[in-house]
Amino acid sequence: MSDAASIAREYNDVWNRRDWARWRELVHPEYTYTGGDGQVRKGPEAGLAISQMFATAFPDGKIEIQKITATGDTAIVEFIGRGTHTGDLMGISPTGRQVSIPVCEVYELRDGKIYAERQYMDMLVMMQQLGVAPVPATA
Repeated sequence: MSDAASIAREYNDVWNRRDWARWRELVHPEYTYTGGDGQVRKGPEAGLAISQMFATAFPDGKIEIQKITATGDTAIVEFIGRGTHTGDLMGISPTGRQVSIPVCEVYELRDGKIYAERQYMDMLVMMQQLGVAPVPATA
């Protein structure tokens, strides 16, 4: 396994353990995060706030890695995020519903740390699973 793949795997395992001290050690001081909503957040503390927001919203949440592809200083991680919505999520009160959503993240490394993280997920699917967005009618 390449260094980029190993770091990407540990980064996701750290979220599962909620080991925020180790999370900080894995990210570059100039870290940027582009979320599933398309917004860019700069700095480790901004990225940590997003990670902790999801951990608070889904206290039992787990990342189940499906595949890691790495070349050079770039790793692509495909995973399934699962959890029960029992905490606030971006102003959405707890619904008690479970979510299971595929996510793809691209990590760029610099100096052996995660310098940039880009997340691709279908936020509408998550909102539908939470019951706060309508599910389209089927034919």
